[in-house]
Amino acid sequence: MTVMRTLKCGAADFAERLKALVPARSLPVAETVETVAEILAQVRERGDAALLEYTRRFDNRTAELNDLEIDVQSLGSFRRRLSQDLLGAMQEAAQRIASYHQRQKLESWRYKDETGTVLGQRVTPLDRVGVYVPGGLAAYPSSVLMNVIPAKVAGVAEIIMVVPAPGGKLNPVVLAAADIAGVDRIFTVGGAQAVAALAFGTETIPAVDKIVGPGNRYVAEAKRQVFGIVGIDMIAGPSEVVIVSDGGSDPDWVAMDLFAQAEHDEDARSILICTDEEFAGRVGESIARLLPQQERAEIIRKSLQRQGVVILVDNLDQAADAVNFLAPEHLELAVADPDGLLAGIRHAGAIFLGSYAAEVLGDYCAGPNHVLPTARTARFFSPLGVYDFQKRSSLIQCDAASASILAKTASVMARSEGLIAHARAAEYRIDRGKSD
Repeated sequence: MTVMRTLKCGAADFAERLKALVPARSLPVAETVETVAEILAQVRERGDAALLEYTRRFDNRTAELNDLEIDVQSLGSFRRRLSQDLLGAMQEAAQRIASYHQRQKLESWRYKDETGTVLGQRVTPLDRVGVYVPGGLAAYPSSVLMNVIPAKVAGVAEIIMVVPAPGGKLNPVVLAAADIAGVDRIFTVGGAQAVAALAFGTETIPAVDKIVGPGNRYVAEAKRQVFGIVGIDMIAGPSEVVIVSDGGSDPDWVAMDLFAQAEHDEDARSILICTDEEFAGRVGESIARLLPQQERAEIIRKSLQRQGVVILVDNLDQAADAVNFLAPEHLELAVADPDGLLAGIRHAGAIFLGSYAAEVLGDYCAGPNHVLPTARTARFFSPLGVYDFQKRSSLIQCDAASASILAKTASVMARSEGLIAHARAAEYRIDRGKSD
């Protein structure tokens, strides 16, 4: 294969080369950290005045404060600008996303244990969520649906969307998606200043409890810096796909699925793990033949050259081991028995079973969320979902008898830690009021 590097599982340096595929997540550049910190400080201190200054400077707009909010009642006009095919596709995708996420809702529960203590969990939605949506050329209505709909399903009371409008231009597809998804308020601001406004609140934009959605390095760094003041979804890295093949797929399908990931940008990672070296060669031939026909051929070529890899393994057990090490964002199991291979997979963001389940279907309309952990964080992170917009409170209810039982245990443990007031607070409940 001429474009992508090849690693062979039996090679002496295989483990070392496999490890090199996933370099440690790089720290943010000092200039970015400092710039973002200054923007956050200015918006926190000066509110709307700073927000407006940064919006005018970075988005090349001559905006006033009353220009920043879009009346959600007017969003229907943006729907009417879309073709019926596109509108229908977005509505179908929204329905499927909502249906899938309905099944994720956590429930409240209670039970009484052997002491008579009532224990439980109370699940409540977040009050207000901010959704960041990229603007300008990077306009992704699918991200609007994927970030907003789970929050709506969770029961979030108010969803605030921010989207930059470079030169004052609005993207009708993004705003139509916001209407379909049910956004409550929309502000045409972007960058670190928008994250700051959502985190701290200004006179115009209310503070939120959590910020979700993709953005450039300044947005990502701003989310990192405000985490703890508000919740965030995750800090995402370049997109990635791993395709596992036993040689039974159409090589053109595999090549195009690799292209679909690579066309994002030059840092996107497309990896093929294959048990059949001859088939891997045929995929290489498909890449050579199909690549010149692609609209983003140069980006795809550079991505495959920089980040693309073919990993040749002897069997699917070795393939599963490689997958678990890589912990990819997207994983296609393009094999004859995907469920059999699935049993050995522990780490992946979204898993696509069989050759027909193309990763692109998950990007847009299958139903599961396309906001996924990258850069091996699938080892400990999960896809965005309804549970990201719900919180859990624990419940404890005692009567005199159960309190007396628990207090004896609590007293012993508290005294072992030297926390005597803790112990006495428990001991007051022993036999309804004894203390030392």
